[in-house]
Amino acid sequence: MAQTNGRRTSRRDIYLKLRQMVLTLELAPGAALSENELAASLGVSRTPVRESLILLAQEGLVQVFPKIGSFVSRVDPAQVADAQFLREAVELASLDDLPGALDSALVEELRGNLKRQRHADLDLEEFFALDEAFHHGLMRLSGHGEVWTTVAAAKGHLDRARRLGLHENVSPAVFAGQHHEILDAVVGGNVPLARTAMRTHLRAVFSDIERIRAHSPELFAADASTVPVRRNVVVWE
Repeated sequence: MAQTNGRRTSRRDIYLKLRQMVLTLELAPGAALSENELAASLGVSRTPVRESLILLAQEGLVQVFPKIGSFVSRVDPAQVADAQFLREAVELASLDDLPGALDSALVEELRGNLKRQRHADLDLEEFFALDEAFHHGLMRLSGHGEVWTTVAAAKGHLDRARRLGLHENVSPAVFAGQHHEILDAVVGGNVPLARTAMRTHLRAVFSDIERIRAHSPELFAADASTVPVRRNVVVWE
């Protein structure tokens, strides 16, 4: 166990904290990672940090280069596509399993979620959390809410791409509007329309990637064999 700010912190806590820092782009794609600096900032020893980086490397979110160092992986469009394929397959299948009589309390919960998505003072992380809860809620409507944990664990590169897309957009209102369209179709019993709206919504990440990569190619993986050079300012060559 590690000690942080006077309380015991598990190794899993350190792993989850570092993973969240990567997914939220606090640790940017391509950033060099110093075990000493991360340990100091988290108030722990280097051991749980090193173990966490190994786990993140296994997920493809960190790359470790012997004698050079550890770096946050750049967003890999191929892994984004794989995660999006999995997510789309699961969420569309879930729509096909909706019961004839929907859980009214859960429908109201989803409507409340959509109302909060419209708040003008939401920051991007608050919107992202509401977005995740909305999609999870739709799966709960069909009785497959437990599957969301598996989907969430597989979409690290996808979530970073989605956050990059949110940063690019002036407002997340377009995504909130798509959520409304999906829920209205679900409540109206129009599953084909809900499937079409969901597919369009989930695939928006691909156009976001192409737009962002056009002006910030350094955020994206180009060649798996590329080795970074550690300098005072990190660059990838």
